Amino acid sequence: MMRIAVLGSSGRMGQLALELVDADANLKLHAALNSSSDPAQMLGADVVLDFTLPDVSPGLVRFAIEHDLKIVVGTSGWSESKLASLSPLLAAHPQAGVVVVPNFSIGSMLAQNFAAKAAKFFGSVEIVEAHHAGKVDSPSGTAIRTAELISKSRSSQPLIPGVDQPARGQVVAGVPIHSLRLEGVSAKQDVIFGGSDEALTLSHDVSSHRAYSHGILLAIEYAASAKGLTIGLESVVGL
Repeated sequence: MMRIAVLGSSGRMGQLALELVDADANLKLHAALNSSSDPAQMLGADVVLDFTLPDVSPGLVRFAIEHDLKIVVGTSGWSESKLASLSPLLAAHPQAGVVVVPNFSIGSMLAQNFAAKAAKFFGSVEIVEAHHAGKVDSPSGTAIRTAELISKSRSSQPLIPGVDQPARGQVVAGVPIHSLRLEGVSAKQDVIFGGSDEALTLSHDVSSHRAYSHGILLAIEYAASAKGLTIGLESVVGL
């Protein structure tokens, strides 16, 4: 039986994680931590789930690495530069494993993959993402990851023109991202490509945070034996 520690257990995703652990006969809750908990409570867990806040997550991840734990990071805000900063620490702790999953939705994973493929064929692209009013960070981790994948795919193309215009949103890896935070919305992302005489929109919509359940369970299973840094649900499932 796998022992699971949940960081950010009082939040929406933390509560979902607790429900999943409780319902799975192969999982056992080791500790449920909130903002006032001692990080040492995660010691002894087989896998740690991080659903905290962008300003809290880095410290907890470093604690996990320093104690050779396996941690699944579902907290937003982990850009490529922040992830790169973990390399020296992971090198010093080769038994530790960090699995960073910006979005646990299977549909979102596929949409990102499709966007990276489409980016090679279109001259312009922008992202519009919408989340519930309580989401504190923007752009979302999913949008940032999508932009980074698009940028890698477009490495031979010039920077998208006009990205310095004030109304073009935050530019990530050369791709403008527009963020909406609205009541009545769970999570939605549109990646809009423009080409010669045509446009393509890749849209993904989540109506409930339970859409992330399968991805969380897959990430837990993968993380149990992971070492080093793994990024994206696509890496977890071997896409």
